[in-house]
Amino acid sequence: MKHIIILGDGMADWAVSSLGGKTLLQAANTPYMDKLARMGRNGRLITVAPGFHPGSEVANMSVLGYNLPKVYEGRGPLEAASIGVELQPGELALRCNIICVEDEKIKNHSAGHITTEEADVLVKYLQKELGDERVRFHTGVQYRHLLVIKGGDKRIACTPPHDVPLQPFRPLLVKPQVPEAEETANLINNLILRSQELLKSHPLNLKRMAEGKDPANSIWPWGGGYRPQMELLSEKFPQVKRGAVISAVDLIRGIGHYAGLRRLEVEGATGLYDTNYENKVQAALEALKTDDFVYLHIEASDEAGHEGNIPLKMQTIENLDKRAVGPIYEAVKDWPEPVAIAVLPDHPTPCAYRTHTAEPVPFFIWYPGIEPDEVETFDEVAACNGSYGLLKEDQFINAFMKDS
Repeated sequence: MKHIIILGDGMADWAVSSLGGKTLLQAANTPYMDKLARMGRNGRLITVAPGFHPGSEVANMSVLGYNLPKVYEGRGPLEAASIGVELQPGELALRCNIICVEDEKIKNHSAGHITTEEADVLVKYLQKELGDERVRFHTGVQYRHLLVIKGGDKRIACTPPHDVPLQPFRPLLVKPQVPEAEETANLINNLILRSQELLKSHPLNLKRMAEGKDPANSIWPWGGGYRPQMELLSEKFPQVKRGAVISAVDLIRGIGHYAGLRRLEVEGATGLYDTNYENKVQAALEALKTDDFVYLHIEASDEAGHEGNIPLKMQTIENLDKRAVGPIYEAVKDWPEPVAIAVLPDHPTPCAYRTHTAEPVPFFIWYPGIEPDEVETFDEVAACNGSYGLLKEDQFINAFMKDS
């Protein structure tokens, strides 16, 4: 049996008063997810291990069954793997957002969703002005880039910028957790402040401001760590002789790299609500013809949640159902070799809160011949009555891979 996980990043949410006390999953029109939940078995999954921040890297590694206390090294090394930067011993890799600061506050974590082409100009400029034998900047995707520091100390406290919209940035600068890390913290904070001086008058930002766009006027490094030691998915599940990951998000592609999955490029995959669902679905179906396992990650709902935009997030959920889950189910339901489908978020990104939370997320598993439970719809409330109950650690991936 082949397996595909369809991950709607940040899709779970809280009850919304304007929706009559329903969550967005309850209120959205999702006939395919409801159908598969009704035909399959349901449950909830704790994706954030105790003591961990509810970041997408933590949650997606949990979905794949990795023991976070043993293997987690932060977001930066995953981003490095995604863009082909092989970390050497002692190199600290940090996710490096390009953000917008206005009136000494973090206006947004994405510099108004700057394009990769624009950001590449700025990252190369920062490398020229701030880079040296110890400090290297690497271009990633859109606002998500990489900072590598030789001899950096990972024992520092960094704040993810998407967690603190509209808050003053200076109190959020990097802080050492041990005296030995003070030099690294000071280095990073100096890079942040110097980047602001350099970027504020860069021609690209002057052009953006003239067009009414947010300037990309600061870097914001966070999520630092060293190269992780992760078990290949094929080592845990011998039936996965070949697998693929499809995502527009660097950190997911990095997880896939360390898990031993092929990273597939998809034209039009943006990581936003305008992503090309059809190309992603086509890539997933083509991969399933040759591979045993596919991890299809779609970021759109998470970005809408960070914006606090309820109608937009509702649209992203309905798009996932109509343009991804439905077409994949219709395509594989009669294949000679059966395909197991699992659908779930990695974490909630409530519109009211505008950042990630750690509550358990709903999931369903369907494959031809599975004995269904009594759940009728796919949402946070209905999943509480699912036959899988409340799972944690590697229990979900074991149920998905070993029971089907």
